[in-house]
Amino acid sequence: VSNLQGPRYVSPAPSGGFVVSEECGDVKVFSSSCKLLFSLSSKYGHRFGNPAGVCIDVAGSILVADEQLRRVHLFPEHGAPVCLVSTRLQRPAGVACSSSGHLLVADAGENCVK
Repeated sequence: VSNLQGPRYVSPAPSGGFVVSEECGDVKVFSSSCKLLFSLSSKYGHRFGNPAGVCIDVAGSILVADEQLRRVHLFPEHGAPVCLVSTRLQRPAGVACSSSGHLLVADAGENCVK
């Protein structure tokens, strides 16, 4: 996949595709054949500061850490985005979902995982 604007983090999607965050830009969702399906900004009307880590939970929702806005948002397949974490983050860089449903956030500002 070319023509990305500063690709940062990538995560596989359950459909065989993948999600990629772009520095100071957007988060894009691609099919298994590497075709752009949509961007989160266009689908949800969401404005990112600096999207960083991305992951997909067991329900197929996309989670995005935003370093600049210091938040973690969940983007469900259907419905509006949900802010999951908006406090006590200095610089959320990476996110992961555990098999038991826990959200893990790598906070580069505090050098820890929350």
